Amino acid sequence: MPEGDVWIEQHLKIRTKRGEIKFLRMNAAQQAYSRVCAEKQAKQNIVLKARQMGITSYIAARYFVQTITRPGTLTMLVAHDREAAEEIFRIVHRFWDNLADELRKGPLKTSHCSARELVFPRLDSEFTVTSADENAGRGRTIQNLHCTEVSRWGRDGEEALASLRAAVVPGGEIVLESTANGAWGQFYQEWQRAEETGYTKHFFPWWYEESYVAGTGAPLLLLTEEETALVNEHGLTAGQIAWRRQQWASMRGMAAQEFAEDAVTCFRASGECAFELDAVEAALAAVSEPVEARENGRWAIWLPAQAGRKYVIGADPAGGGVEGDYSCAEVIDRETGMQCAELHGHYPPREFAQKLMKLGREYNSALLAVERNNHGMTVLAYLETWGYPNLYHEGGQVGWLNNVQTRPAMIAGLSEALVVAPRMFRSERLLNECRTFVRDRDGRASGAQGTHDDCVMAMGIAWAARE
Repeated sequence: MPEGDVWIEQHLKIRTKRGEIKFLRMNAAQQAYSRVCAEKQAKQNIVLKARQMGITSYIAARYFVQTITRPGTLTMLVAHDREAAEEIFRIVHRFWDNLADELRKGPLKTSHCSARELVFPRLDSEFTVTSADENAGRGRTIQNLHCTEVSRWGRDGEEALASLRAAVVPGGEIVLESTANGAWGQFYQEWQRAEETGYTKHFFPWWYEESYVAGTGAPLLLLTEEETALVNEHGLTAGQIAWRRQQWASMRGMAAQEFAEDAVTCFRASGECAFELDAVEAALAAVSEPVEARENGRWAIWLPAQAGRKYVIGADPAGGGVEGDYSCAEVIDRETGMQCAELHGHYPPREFAQKLMKLGREYNSALLAVERNNHGMTVLAYLETWGYPNLYHEGGQVGWLNNVQTRPAMIAGLSEALVVAPRMFRSERLLNECRTFVRDRDGRASGAQGTHDDCVMAMGIAWAARE
């Protein structure tokens, strides 16, 4: 066991789940995290976990020890909101409260102890707990950064995390840890990009926690196919299977998120997706690279135009700014519905209209359905002026109108198509947008916070126009 872990178990106390104050005894997940960090000398770590695994407490303990043994250390722990920050600071303060008197009154004497700050003037060190909505990290020099429940950081999470990272010294340590909260947002993106950004991944499913067992009462005579796979692959006991059944019965769809079993389904189970996720996953499993890519991948072709065939193009225009939404066009075969091509980029209206003219002509003067809301009217004006021969009309007006009547039917039609024939959809970008296309409390479907839905809208328009 690393020297720091020995010190933790000998000196730091926690409140157990039963409410008792006891020395921290490292559980399986905590030991596994420590072991991987030691083996890989990992300074940047990302942790995906089930609920109540003790990871937050253990990482706080590691950094507390570093703060009091390395002079000049600033440790910053950032939670998703103030209430969570205050709760975590109570854990940290309990470490200090229960140290031996000779330590607390000697080198670890604090100059002051605020609601969320421990300052050790003799060491020139500090342990601060804050929340992600308070401009955390600005103007500070951080040696240890611990970001917890990153999946719940909200709209400003990306900006907050960027600011915090910028404050970490070269060679400093960073931990991002969270339960899952949908296949979108900052934590999901960080998890997906961990290899390319140099972060070490740690995944802890629920069975790492030894208390997650239940009395069986009677032998479990019949296991489902899913339960059999868990027993065979992970050695789960009858008590663990019984506990799992209780959680899945009471929490239903949320159980797979809160008590993760693998690093894929825990994300996709979160939130109410507007599409059947099994169909989306089936389509993703069958995607292939385009046979031709133009304009650095912004124009992808899977099925080139064939003489005599008819095509439909759905187009979702945007303003063209690099920080905003994308303009997107999806090409489908009018008879089969098969996706043929995709155009996707930050195009201003005039340039997007030019691209649509070229795309439409390439696909046999395809029926071109452009959303006429907002920037769409400008795009349509260019197309009419330039004489595109096959523009979609509805209700005596050019273009497709996106409103409270047409949008739900459009999404329903696309959703049905995905279920019936998922292999018709070739674009990984489109299908990943489908995964993060969710319903809000009012039932309106759109891209989840921090995601895009341009491809979904363009494909939905194409399918609606095809009908």
